[in-house]
Amino acid sequence: MTNVIPARDREIFGQTDTGQSVYRVSLTGGGLTANILTWGAVLQDLRLAGHDTPLVLGFDNFDSYTAHSPYFGATPGRFANRIANGQFTIDGQTFQTDRNFLDKHTLHGGKAGIAKRNWRIADLGTSHVILTLDDTDGEMGFPGNCQHTCTVTLKDDGVLQFAYATSTDAPTPASLAHHSYFTLDGSADCRNTQLQVHAQAYLPVDDELIPTGEIAPVDQTPFDFRQPKLIGADLKGDTIYDHNFCLAPKRRNLQDVAIAHSPLSGLSMTVATTEPGLQFYAGHKVNTPVPGLGGTTYGAYAGFCMETQAWPDAPNHKDFPNAILRPGEEQRQVSEYRFTR
Repeated sequence: MTNVIPARDREIFGQTDTGQSVYRVSLTGGGLTANILTWGAVLQDLRLAGHDTPLVLGFDNFDSYTAHSPYFGATPGRFANRIANGQFTIDGQTFQTDRNFLDKHTLHGGKAGIAKRNWRIADLGTSHVILTLDDTDGEMGFPGNCQHTCTVTLKDDGVLQFAYATSTDAPTPASLAHHSYFTLDGSADCRNTQLQVHAQAYLPVDDELIPTGEIAPVDQTPFDFRQPKLIGADLKGDTIYDHNFCLAPKRRNLQDVAIAHSPLSGLSMTVATTEPGLQFYAGHKVNTPVPGLGGTTYGAYAGFCMETQAWPDAPNHKDFPNAILRPGEEQRQVSEYRFTR
């Protein structure tokens, strides 16, 4: 039986083009306050007590999300990140998914992936919300009926947790991710944020940001964040950061994988995850033509993403961690973002 959420505990944030109400709920706990939307399971705003500015990029109105959001705070899937040519083969059968990136590849589950659909509120408490979504067979070309659950919890000591669960009735690629653009000091440029990533290797990509298949050591490359350094320290010439860092050969127990620190504010964010990959995107393409939270203008490098997930294009690389979910299995993912001064 579905829980009935009292109207006083949610507010209407907007309407989809099919007339569905998009709700916003507010969570508090551990010194954090988070606003969550049913549309895309979006983290619309995040605040820490005693810190003056938002910790994420977002919008104050729903129309800006549908028209201008580069996945601000969203939950992309059914398969987060890229699939080359929108094609993969499972058990001898080849599938074609929506090619919404360069009109050639699939990005974040296609143009109408789960980050751009309206989820349902299944449960709501002071410091948590559970959202669910039915992702039907054939949506964006993906096989199988999937059920997704997103649980957002504010825990003690400034911890924001995202827990995802997915089940299916047919073999399918499955990997969800949290896609907030973080800002630890309210400045317009994240390149002055210090970052450390506990990864020995990363995935080189081609000119269309598709992994080449090589698993390359970070040593003596701009992707070596094994020791803390400013995000902008090695951003020279054509270098960009929109790459997967290889954390592990498979999903594992929750553990710390990265830490970001702002010398300006003194605020740090530690990232922990069960996932084998971390897509670090420094936001070089951000350029929103409308104001963000509090009227702020977002340009290039306004925020950075730490997307914990399966490796991009994993269904097409047998040497990458498995990203195929099968009937009878449940894929569970947990990621945490811990804020400290």
